[in-house]
Amino acid sequence: MGLAETGTRTTEALDPFGYATHEVLNQPPPLADYDAFGTDPVLPTIVRTFGAEWAKERLHEAGKVVGSAHVQELARQANRNLPELRTHDRFGHRVDRVDFHPAWHELMGLAIRHDTHALCWNDPRPGAQVARAALSYLWNQGENGICCPIGMTYSAVPILREDPARWAEWGKLVTSTAYDRRQIRAADKTGATVGMAMTEKQGGSDLRQTQTRALPNGDGTWSLVGHKWFFSVPHSDVFLTLARTPEGVSCFVVAGWLPDGSRNRLQVQRLKDKCGNKSNASSEVEFRGAIAHLIGEPGHGIRTGLRMNHYTRLDFAVGSAGLMRQAVAQAAHHVANRRAFQRALIDQPIMANVVADLALEAEAAAWLSFRFCAALDREKESESERLLGRIGAPIAKYWVCKRVPAVVVEALECHGGNGFIEDHLMARLYREAPLNGIWEGTGNVICLDVLRSMERTPDCVPALLDELRLARGADRRYDAELEALERDLLDIARQEGQARRFVERLAIMASAGLLLRHAPPSVADAFIATRVAGGYAGHFGDLPSGIDAGATARRAVPTLY
Repeated sequence: MGLAETGTRTTEALDPFGYATHEVLNQPPPLADYDAFGTDPVLPTIVRTFGAEWAKERLHEAGKVVGSAHVQELARQANRNLPELRTHDRFGHRVDRVDFHPAWHELMGLAIRHDTHALCWNDPRPGAQVARAALSYLWNQGENGICCPIGMTYSAVPILREDPARWAEWGKLVTSTAYDRRQIRAADKTGATVGMAMTEKQGGSDLRQTQTRALPNGDGTWSLVGHKWFFSVPHSDVFLTLARTPEGVSCFVVAGWLPDGSRNRLQVQRLKDKCGNKSNASSEVEFRGAIAHLIGEPGHGIRTGLRMNHYTRLDFAVGSAGLMRQAVAQAAHHVANRRAFQRALIDQPIMANVVADLALEAEAAAWLSFRFCAALDREKESESERLLGRIGAPIAKYWVCKRVPAVVVEALECHGGNGFIEDHLMARLYREAPLNGIWEGTGNVICLDVLRSMERTPDCVPALLDELRLARGADRRYDAELEALERDLLDIARQEGQARRFVERLAIMASAGLLLRHAPPSVADAFIATRVAGGYAGHFGDLPSGIDAGATARRAVPTLY
């Protein structure tokens, strides 16, 4: 029997009707139906280190949901079937509602049921901020779009709590674990989400340029007149915004629907056609006498908003670390299950170097982000932790959000062309990756905030240096860079043009110190050899000889059920 005949008979045996022309070989199985928490090489250790191990069972449950094929399909549907703006109903009445695919609502319901938006407020025991951040880290691997309303709802709670009347109105709803998709008045709902509308056309990040006006109604409410260039989640039940009073820019709480059931007096002009974050609605709106309540001191609205931003910036750092983990997990799974040149790709030295380097970046990002979430847990008992968190949040936000696009691009390349098609979730991660670096302050704004924190709260500097010194003596290369940083600190901080490089040094050293104290020695050694010891190009696959890249790469591979 000839070889050709053998091949023909094999094909016929596979498909006697001639539908398939060939057998599909050497394609990895989908990375699905796994525990995204349990198979993460670093997150369980972080949770244990920072006192949140009591949430382990909840995190395993969330990890299995996030890692399921079902959630992956919901995410795909939510990003293919985009939100639609309905300005009017069929009778011509103005309604300004946003319609979503059912997949969006199911994803929101799952994440809110896990208490991703409010665990730390509903169960404020030690480690609660870290536990909630772990849920956010996991759900950012499931679907990033829903994490916008989830994160804003989380961040708004401390602000709403400052006003007893607003907290009585909204507290129970925004901390509820029952998701209510209906766009109706709050009195008829079982749960609520929070949005933000701060940015205007002329100002961007410069909120002092706010033009929207607030006019007193004489009954304790205000009417807002103006516009917002970016209003995320315009269908939110309540949102925070800025408007100008006689005292200056002030912060307001605005209900989406009025007590009589009518839409509050805002008009959604259009939904933004964004590069990524497609499942989530972002909009431009005009306020035409929107009824609002003042929150915080008149004329100090930016300060009130920045207190909320402290939480959102940390959540963006955590979310970007989660996005990194998803990208690295996808790449590691792919190269572990695909062969080339008689070996699994992960066993090819050059590929092992790339995946190991990606894994180092993701692990460092996770430690950096969660360390400052832990500071939130401890700030009431420790002034040094409060100070550390003040300077640490913008450091983590800048660096982790800045690094995630590079990680995603390299992880996508590990898949070859298959990673660049829309059927693969890597394409969605690619579009998503730059976003957190823009929201709540671009890179320049965030780096300047680090300098501002050093100027206005100078005790932040010794708090940060004390944190870095905890790892002193563990590695001579780290010690040398710490000594140089201490020497250069005040001089560099005065040079605004060098702010990015300065914050990068702080972020890398904080990450290195955490890895030295908590990670496997091989991980800390590889990170310091490439990021601290000099000559770091920012690319991946640069691990020097002597580093066991294969073991680090294998450690990143998720285990399927």
